[in-house]
Amino acid sequence: MSVSKDKPHILQPLNLPCGASLKNRIAKAAMTERLASGNSKANKSHSNLYKKWGESGTGLIITGNVMVDGRYKESSGNIVIEDKSGLEELQNLTANGLRSGNHIWAQINHAGRQSTIFSTFKPIAPSAVQLKKLMLFAKPRAMTIEEVENVIDRFINTGVICKKAGFTGIQIHAAHGYLINQFLSPNTNLRTDEYGGSIENRSRVLLEIVRRLRIKLGPHFPISVKLNSADFQRGGFNEKDALFVIEKLYELKIDLLEISGGTYENTVFLTKRSERESTRKREAYFLDFAAKIRKHTNIPLMVTGGFRTFDFCEQVLKNKELDMIGFARPFLNDKDFPSSFIKGDTKKVEDANFDFKIKKLADFAEAGFYDYQIHQIAKDKPLKPNYNPYLGVLRFTKNELIKGWF
Repeated sequence: MSVSKDKPHILQPLNLPCGASLKNRIAKAAMTERLASGNSKANKSHSNLYKKWGESGTGLIITGNVMVDGRYKESSGNIVIEDKSGLEELQNLTANGLRSGNHIWAQINHAGRQSTIFSTFKPIAPSAVQLKKLMLFAKPRAMTIEEVENVIDRFINTGVICKKAGFTGIQIHAAHGYLINQFLSPNTNLRTDEYGGSIENRSRVLLEIVRRLRIKLGPHFPISVKLNSADFQRGGFNEKDALFVIEKLYELKIDLLEISGGTYENTVFLTKRSERESTRKREAYFLDFAAKIRKHTNIPLMVTGGFRTFDFCEQVLKNKELDMIGFARPFLNDKDFPSSFIKGDTKKVEDANFDFKIKKLADFAEAGFYDYQIHQIAKDKPLKPNYNPYLGVLRFTKNELIKGWF
C-alpha cells in the first residue's frame, strides 16, 4: 500500500505478518466493559458501545475481557464464549464495531486466581497461591494436568467462535496476573511438572495456545498477545523471562505484541496518574524494553499508556520504537477522541484528576470512575468528568453482587 510521505506516521497503515492491514497506528486498547447481564452474553449495550468506537476513526479496536470459562470470570459482567449460543448478539457487536474500515479483535482470557468471590469461591490456578487484596479473592486450588489441557482447549474453542462471530482478530491476554500470567510467573507457578519450573515449562500453556490457534484460524487471521514486560515483584516474571517468551512468539509469527506490566498486587496497568515521577519512569521503562525487543526480533509492537500528545506519538512511531500506539482512558475522557489526533491537533489529551483520600481503594475507585464512563457511552449518555469515583466503587460492587450472586 502506497503512503504519502507527507502523511503523519500515526495515520499510516500497518501491514501485519499474516497479511492483514490496519488502516492507521491508533488502537483502542482493551478495557473491561462489565456490560453483560447474568447470562454473560453480548447485548445491545455492547453493540451501542462498539458502534461509537467503530465510528471513532481508530484503526484497531480490542475488546475487554472475553472469558473462555464462565466459572472463572474477571467480572460478573464479562462476556463468556464457551459455545455458539449468543452468536447472533456477538455478530451484532462486531458489525457495529466495524464501522470505518477498522479491525475489531476479541481479547480472550481466563482469570484463574483473579476470579473474584462475586464469580466463584473456588478458583483454580497453576498452584494454590492466594491473591490477598481486600478479601475479594478466595484461595485457589492447584489445577490438575487434565484441567490445564482443558483450559488450552477452551482458548482454542473461544478463538474459533470469535472468528465465526465476525471478529477480525484475537488477542490472548497473558498479562496483569490472569491465568496465563500466573503460569508464567514463578511467584504463582510452583508446579514441578511439565508446566512449572523453567521458563520453557512455564510458557508452555501460552505457546501451545498460540500454536494451536494458528492451525485452527489459518495463516491470514491476526493473532496478538498481551504480555507483561515484568510483574514488578521480587521473584516474579521478569525481563529475561519476557524476552525468552517474545522470541518464541516471534517464531510462531504472531501479528502484534502488546507490552504491559504489573498484576493486581502491583497495579502498574491501573495507576496511570501522569504527574507521578514513578509513573513516568514506568512508561519510559516500557519504551526502553521495546528497544531491547527490537534488538532480538522484528515482532510488531504496541504499548498502551502515557501517550497523550500527537507529537510524542509521532516521534515514537517515526523512530520505529513502536508500530502501534494503544489508548484506553482518552476514549473515556474525551467523547471525540481520537478525532483530534487524526486531525493532527497538538493539544495534550487531558486525564481525569483524582485526589484519593483512601489509598487502599484508589485503584478500585479509579476503575469505578472509568467503568461508569463506559456505561454512559453504552447508554448514549454524556460523559461525566466530575463523577465521584467512590460512587463508582459502590456501583461496581452492587452490580457485581447482583450479577454474580442473584
